[in-house]
Amino acid sequence: MKFFKNTFVIVVFSVIATVQSQNFKPDSYSITDVEEMSTWQLLKYDGINAFNGIGYTYSRPFNWQKRDFYRAGATTLLVGGLYTFDEDSSDYFREQTNDIPELIKDFGWYFGSPQNNYGVTAGIYAYGLFTKDPEWRRTGVLMISSATAGGLLQQILKTITGRARPETELGKHEFRPFSGQSGFRSFPSGHTVLAFTTAYALAKHFDNPYVKAGIYTVGLISPVSRLWSGAHFLTDVVLSMAITIATVEAVDRYLDTRNGYGDKRYAKGKTGRDPKKMVFNFTATSNTLGVTLNF
Repeated sequence: MKFFKNTFVIVVFSVIATVQSQNFKPDSYSITDVEEMSTWQLLKYDGINAFNGIGYTYSRPFNWQKRDFYRAGATTLLVGGLYTFDEDSSDYFREQTNDIPELIKDFGWYFGSPQNNYGVTAGIYAYGLFTKDPEWRRTGVLMISSATAGGLLQQILKTITGRARPETELGKHEFRPFSGQSGFRSFPSGHTVLAFTTAYALAKHFDNPYVKAGIYTVGLISPVSRLWSGAHFLTDVVLSMAITIATVEAVDRYLDTRNGYGDKRYAKGKTGRDPKKMVFNFTATSNTLGVTLNF
């Protein structure tokens, strides 16, 4: 166990150091160069950018601006507020589990499992690669890079925090860092990170807001299923979603600096607004909880 913990830390800092040393220089390939690449060359190009996207994500806190600190502060306040009724909300969700169709619960489990999730991601990327479709390749690379960055981070955080799962009945205040026991790996939610990363990244491929909303809805099944099963507290899931959104956004903005992925998503047009941008807002009071999607 100690070996894996040290390996995680070494990998993270190695990625950061490697990518920081590149200083994120402009893409050395032109749009024409990428269009003329063979399938093997595209695979290599995408692999490098997927790796760099991971490093770019981890390096972002070192380049935060004032608005980023505001967002982090707002997220902290939200999670802090939800923490006050973590046990009550967990009891509520677990009470609903018998009323939920097994098909939905099974889907939530399987879609958030690494082997299945990466299978979906790999399939989407393979389609983009063999058809040489830059938009689908971008979506595939975005999924792979984001899921890897988020997956590695959540494994480290699970080990460091050692938060007890609701099903242990030890309460929301119980933390046993580095215990290595499955009952003390509640934060963050790995199923949430992987499932919502896939949904959030895939939704970026489409312009239609209703298609996006539908994909987000499917992506939320895994997070909620973990609440039904008592595997995670509400704050675990909400903060995992915040990490997911930040990760996908960081990788997507990095890919926007490359010339091999079609139109630039964040190039501001005449309206001065970012195209294809949708914003999640979490709302909570003493007796209500909601997620709103603005587009």
